[in-house]
Amino acid sequence: MRIGYNPHKDAPLQSSGYQHQVIIPVYLPDSEGYFKDGLKILGYCLDSLFKTAHQQTFITVVNNGSSPETVLYLDDLLRKGKIHELIHTTNCGKLNAVLKGLSGNSFPLITIADSDVMFLNGWQNATYDVFDAFPKAGAVCPTPSSKSYKTYTYNIWFELFFSKSLYFTKVKNPQALQNFANSIGNPDFYNEIHKKTYLTVSNRNLKAVVGAGHFLVTYKNEIFEKLPIKYSSYKLGGDSEKEILDLPVIKKGLWRLSTEDNFAFHMGNTYEDWMKIAFEAIREENQILLKNLNYPKTAISKIGFLIKYKLFSKLLSRKKIMTRLLVKKGLSETAAKTY
Repeated sequence: MRIGYNPHKDAPLQSSGYQHQVIIPVYLPDSEGYFKDGLKILGYCLDSLFKTAHQQTFITVVNNGSSPETVLYLDDLLRKGKIHELIHTTNCGKLNAVLKGLSGNSFPLITIADSDVMFLNGWQNATYDVFDAFPKAGAVCPTPSSKSYKTYTYNIWFELFFSKSLYFTKVKNPQALQNFANSIGNPDFYNEIHKKTYLTVSNRNLKAVVGAGHFLVTYKNEIFEKLPIKYSSYKLGGDSEKEILDLPVIKKGLWRLSTEDNFAFHMGNTYEDWMKIAFEAIREENQILLKNLNYPKTAISKIGFLIKYKLFSKLLSRKKIMTRLLVKKGLSETAAKTY
């Protein structure tokens, strides 16, 4: 039976002081074959995050059905206070693991990262700079891609169709693009033109690359406030990323952007010597965040989504029209045909 009155009943939660959540789903079922270097790479991922994240960063790791060895490693990090939340579950799929990390938390910004990301110094501040300069930014990736210019970005094209702020500019870090191509086992992923120029949007003295990938992205909290689905039927891939991470940004009337320079490495599943060198070059930061990350929310327009994404995308997806637009935005005719 219950005796007495629970002193915590109806008591409001106190602010945790954290402003930025990082969610990392982890699936390392064993240490063989595809996953033979998985735990070592996960170590570089988390240790690089510990080195580079400011003190107001809340780190959530979702163990998505990993091996006992991985469980012991993660439990030890939680015990030491390196990570703030550890969720153990059977293998429920990457996006369902992410949804578990989102549940029960509320932070102004939320980063979703793969467990093979190496975080580099300055990734958070570079991300914040984009959010500050572009109020319509809803998702920001700290690793730019030349090929992201028409992936869930038609709302940007629509809004800046006649603007000179939307233009092709010189790639700031071509080697970073090549490094990413190598990391996914496709060194020819970017052609020579991709490595020379990418589509950017400018605001005052800051440029951001149009589009964002998936392996490391920071989102405004409002993106996940009213998700249309709360479960994905895919373990990986399918339409899960589209429905949970891509379309909600556009439906909010917001933009998917990337930083102009590169602030993270994609390691892949196989250890290479450069990883140790890159990790040792990362400085220990442990800074205190001196700014408020609560950005104003945007008004939602269902008609705007219909026009900018559903209708305008059909027009721009025609190859001849897109090629003309690429020329209008700064590419030569020859480059536009192979971009």
